[in-house]
Amino acid sequence: MKMITFFIVGLMVHVVFFLSIFDIYFTSPLVHGMTPQRIPLPPPAKRLVLFVADGLRADSLFKPDDNGTFRAPYLRTVIEEAGTWGVSHTRVPTESRPGHVALIAGFYEDVSAVAKGWKENPVEFDSVFNESRHTWCWGSPDILPMFAKGASGDHVYTNTYPPEREDFASTDASRLDTWVFDEVKAFLIASKNNKTLLNKLHEEQNVFFLHLLGMDTNGHAHRPMSKEYLENIGLVDAGVAEIVNVMEDFYGHDGKTAYVFTSDHGMTNWGSHGAGHPSETLTPLVVWGAGVQTSQRAVSQNYDDHYLQEWGLEMYRRVDVNQADIAPLMSSLIGVPFPLNSVGVLPLNYLNNSQHFKAESMYANAIQILEQFRVKMAQKKETTILFLFTPYQPLTDSKQMDFVRHARDLIKKGQFDEAIHYCEGLIAQAMEGLSYYHTYDRFFLGSSVVLGFIGWTSYVVLFILKTHASLRKPPTSTHMVVSFFYRAMLTLGLIVLSLWPMLSGLYIKAKFSSLSWMLSCLSLAIFPLLPVVGREPNVNYVICAGVLTLFNSSSYLCSSWRRCPLIRRDCQLFIFQMLQVVLCAYTLTSTHSSLHLKQGLPLFNQLVSWFTLASSFFVPLLSSTRLFHRLLSILMSLVCVYLLLSTGYEALFPPVLSWLMFAWISVEQEAINTQEWSNRTELSSIDFAENIDITKIRQLRLDDIRRSYFFVFFIIIAFFGCGNIASINSFDPASVYCFLTVFNPFIMGGLLMWKVLIPFLIVMCTFESIQVSTQLSSRSLFLVVLVISDLMALHFFFLVKDYGSWLDIGTSISHYVIVMSMTIFLMLLSIMTHILTSKRILIRQKRKMHFR
Repeated sequence: MKMITFFIVGLMVHVVFFLSIFDIYFTSPLVHGMTPQRIPLPPPAKRLVLFVADGLRADSLFKPDDNGTFRAPYLRTVIEEAGTWGVSHTRVPTESRPGHVALIAGFYEDVSAVAKGWKENPVEFDSVFNESRHTWCWGSPDILPMFAKGASGDHVYTNTYPPEREDFASTDASRLDTWVFDEVKAFLIASKNNKTLLNKLHEEQNVFFLHLLGMDTNGHAHRPMSKEYLENIGLVDAGVAEIVNVMEDFYGHDGKTAYVFTSDHGMTNWGSHGAGHPSETLTPLVVWGAGVQTSQRAVSQNYDDHYLQEWGLEMYRRVDVNQADIAPLMSSLIGVPFPLNSVGVLPLNYLNNSQHFKAESMYANAIQILEQFRVKMAQKKETTILFLFTPYQPLTDSKQMDFVRHARDLIKKGQFDEAIHYCEGLIAQAMEGLSYYHTYDRFFLGSSVVLGFIGWTSYVVLFILKTHASLRKPPTSTHMVVSFFYRAMLTLGLIVLSLWPMLSGLYIKAKFSSLSWMLSCLSLAIFPLLPVVGREPNVNYVICAGVLTLFNSSSYLCSSWRRCPLIRRDCQLFIFQMLQVVLCAYTLTSTHSSLHLKQGLPLFNQLVSWFTLASSFFVPLLSSTRLFHRLLSILMSLVCVYLLLSTGYEALFPPVLSWLMFAWISVEQEAINTQEWSNRTELSSIDFAENIDITKIRQLRLDDIRRSYFFVFFIIIAFFGCGNIASINSFDPASVYCFLTVFNPFIMGGLLMWKVLIPFLIVMCTFESIQVSTQLSSRSLFLVVLVISDLMALHFFFLVKDYGSWLDIGTSISHYVIVMSMTIFLMLLSIMTHILTSKRILIRQKRKMHFR
């Protein structure tokens, strides 16, 4: 098989492996074709007002200040006198769209929605808004439109402010909430002069949705413990109290309005969310009004989290729910069918109604979930060979009929408590059945992928042994994988790696290079011990990083000058890049100072940032084609961009990593020199633009396996040295404030991803330099890396099946995706390198023939 064919086939195989993880685990849980289930009794409320305080943590609302005062006195009064309260437990990913979908539609978001930026509907779904007679919404343009788009008919009305208002540099983000409260009041006043609208407002089964984004914006910009965030809670509390008074006056105090106050997700102390930290998953829930149980005293409560004492609420009954349970609660209060895709269970302790009403509600809830099970079972049965289909035994067709018949009989006989208990059991069985059919094909698909990995890896090993006769020992696996989950293992690995010159005897022959290697390894070993997240912004680290970059660059240039003097153009380019480092460090500090003073993002700083990003792609192309000079230019351009995207100690990571990479190149060159190759080339004289002499390309050796392991280990260091990129809440939005402050998920996400890739590119460029300097074909060295990465990917594929929670599964999947993405990128790079190399060789041969 020709090498180019081998790489193309390998690329196709790895693309299939890459997509397989999504086909196995990232499939939509939604089914369609169910029958809506209504409660056959009159509802207690005619209308419902839903307040969602985006980014509000449970402890921020419930916990008193240090002086004992409450941040939300009105809601505190509701808890103590008029309503029922508890903690709503969210699920990963703790983002705005999944949180609102769980609240309003009752199911946990299909993860494929992340590709849509949590905005557009990847699939159509039912919701409380869709089932309502009319729904009026006010708030963010990022949340409201998706519920209007997914609704059938034209009965969901949205009122949003311009996206430009979502500015993290705003002097007062709480004005977003003030806008919502003012718009609601103005709407009700204007409706008195519009008879058609007034009639709609007085119909039953209406919903009013107030999306309050101020706290989320203030939390990202200033942190949840800031004055801005905490004062925003008081503003929201006062706004809720005012809206309740306006609503009650508008409807003549008829006692038919139910109110729900909650949040879509919380927020970490460092101002981010997305993962499963308790500060992100614990959100407040306060419900009061028509049909809601009033405050109940409690002597003792079985909660082991000690929050009751900390919040001073141990005397008031706490009723915790899963976030998806709020959707059936709202449906029950106003008498609309439960959302068809809801997996929420009606929390009966929030209802103040008869046992008959509660039993009928639970029965409708059970049938609604059972309907999903039936459709899911029918779909799976249609796509499976009949004699191979294994039904879910606890809920066969006959058992379903028995369950439904018995539940109905209990209600008819007036045995409501028994009926409620029986329906709860039916819901639990149906939920297990849904999970059974949703994961029905995972074992078969997973086994197929594993066998494919084993077959491909075995073939590559045999290919290496066949094409490199000098290699007598096949590459073997190493357990580096634990570092993906425990970053401290990276520190241990770097400490062991620092001893390599001593163990190999290289230190005796090349003391200076060995010492530089050891010191850079030990310096880089500090970073995995630092916290992943939770750090406060500190621009002093960025200044130190700029100084370190200038020192390293000057040292490298001075050492290179003795062997290979720079021409004038290269000197000017490096001076320009050094000045650019200084300008970037100043821009970062200036921007954060301006934002701290609430003066916004200076236009000059923004222009400098975008120019630096754009120039980083072409400025290195202007440098010398000598290997050392081009690599230094690339590193300086990447570091400049990284400085602009840094907020703390992570700014020091690329300069220290670059130091280690240059030390690696030097040590490898010294290792080559100790082998006394007759055709070795001095590092300072290598020009990658020259024609390749195929007579100097050597075969693979055992020492190259060690180089490949170093490369894979450094790739892991590049990804996880400053944090776990598999965790969404590791990203600090403040990192992009030099470029923009107005919320834009795609641009911000792209900038943060580029920040993650910069250390990866530094390692990649260094590895290519080592390949050139060691006179080894890139495709040969890549084959060893391919085997190592495939073994790591296979390991993560197994780990996905070992974990139970979606947080752990998501972490393993993200690690798998990282490894597979790296492999695919390497294969593409190898294909391009092979094509260019073959072209150069062909040109060289034609020139020789021409001269002859």
